[in-house]
Amino acid sequence: MEFSAKQIAAFVQGEIVGDENATVHTFAKIEEGVPGALSFLSNPKYTPYIYETKSSIVLVNKDFIPEQPISATLIKVNNAYESLAKLMTLYEQSHPKRVGIDPLAYVAPTAQIGKDVYLAPFACVGDGAIVGDGTELHPHATVGRNAKVGANCILYAHATVYHDCIVGNNCIMHAGSVVGADGFGFAPTPDGYEKIPQIGIAILEDNVEIGANTCIDRATMGATIIHKGVKLDNLVQIAHNVEVGANTVMASQAGIAGSTKIGEWCMFGGQVGVAGHITIGDKVNLGAQSGAPGSIKANQQLIGTPPMEMKPYFKSQAVFRKLPDMYKEIDALRKELNELKEQLNK
Repeated sequence: MEFSAKQIAAFVQGEIVGDENATVHTFAKIEEGVPGALSFLSNPKYTPYIYETKSSIVLVNKDFIPEQPISATLIKVNNAYESLAKLMTLYEQSHPKRVGIDPLAYVAPTAQIGKDVYLAPFACVGDGAIVGDGTELHPHATVGRNAKVGANCILYAHATVYHDCIVGNNCIMHAGSVVGADGFGFAPTPDGYEKIPQIGIAILEDNVEIGANTCIDRATMGATIIHKGVKLDNLVQIAHNVEVGANTVMASQAGIAGSTKIGEWCMFGGQVGVAGHITIGDKVNLGAQSGAPGSIKANQQLIGTPPMEMKPYFKSQAVFRKLPDMYKEIDALRKELNELKEQLNK
């Protein structure tokens, strides 16, 4: 399908600079632009590419002022990245959805399947499970016994919803992700570790997306809860009885230990680790590789282990790199001081 600059500008409420009849049929990064492609400029680091890109149309922020001639048609918007996301969503929705149950899929006799559902070969829906309208289960995706998956969800290959767990509407589970595996609960005994049964469940509310091989454990008792709008990257671990507040996002390899409460609108960078049985307030940002051993109050931007404010952290890192030289200086000063003491004591 082709879209003109005029149509795109109307959809994203943008201002056209150039040919309103320019058309595009695909997307491309600005540095890899080709004729007929739509690109965007949001990060100032990529500004030089806008003067040489071959893309036909480029989305830019309203405050962008070109310093050289530009061959592409520009569409100025309030937020180029956000507008691109809307356009890509529109493009994705233009593709016809697959529907129907493949003969090689398994649906238990007591399962309930909604309208316009797609079950790929080897998808599995267990006894008493419910799959909502318009949901897609790709090959080897599994909805366990008495589990519930809402409407318009996508479970990619090998995504698994364990027994009794609940997934809301408009959720996406990428390949290999798991909702409801046992929490890591073992009681030490003289003979080893005795497993503590994990009899709770895991709940994903509406509009949650979890990345490939991300795991959300079921609760020991009660529920592990991922509230609406949460986005978890690949390889994220959420332990038993954790609660993650609405619209929080976590990058790859973040790990949250058991019974911790995470607030709303938090942002965790890659490899952030959070201890168990603590509370993280709303709108807390933790930089990559931060470790939180204790609770954190709301509205803070922190980094490091234990986390500290950004400016003191980077100052301390600058000092840390100088520690070997500082140690040599201190050792030399100690020797001089000892020599002075010996002279004074003579």
